[in-house]
Amino acid sequence: MPSYSFRVNGRDVTVEAAPGLPLLWVLRDKLGITGPKFGCGIDVCKACTSHLDGAAVRPCVTPVEDVAGRDVTTIEGLASGGQLHAVQQAWIDLDVAQCGYCQPGQIMSAVDLLRRNPRPTDADIDEVINVCRCGTYPRIRAAIKRAAGLG
Repeated sequence: MPSYSFRVNGRDVTVEAAPGLPLLWVLRDKLGITGPKFGCGIDVCKACTSHLDGAAVRPCVTPVEDVAGRDVTTIEGLASGGQLHAVQQAWIDLDVAQCGYCQPGQIMSAVDLLRRNPRPTDADIDEVINVCRCGTYPRIRAAIKRAAGLG
């Protein structure tokens, strides 16, 4: 079985995995990183959203071989130096989560949005289409705005 080396949350890892194995299963089953959630497996719900070289990706549809030599960040690696990321803090401050299942993916998508657009409008935020079965979208919007310094 081939092995793949990459960085996850600032840590160098090497895993043996079958070619084509989705990164989500490598993260969860081989590395014990459970923040990215399995929701649909077809890049629709986005509960697994993580970052690859700083940009949002869906590990459920990203083959492990595509991350060799690259940087993967999951919700577990978002905080820095014991300090929560501004988006994580806004989520807590505004009590965004209800059931919480989709929230790691929501947060990672919000961080990606703010990386690309530090002053998003409501329309920009609406383009981030992560599924939240509890319907916390108004609190998600408010948290993204707070993290951006807009509200």
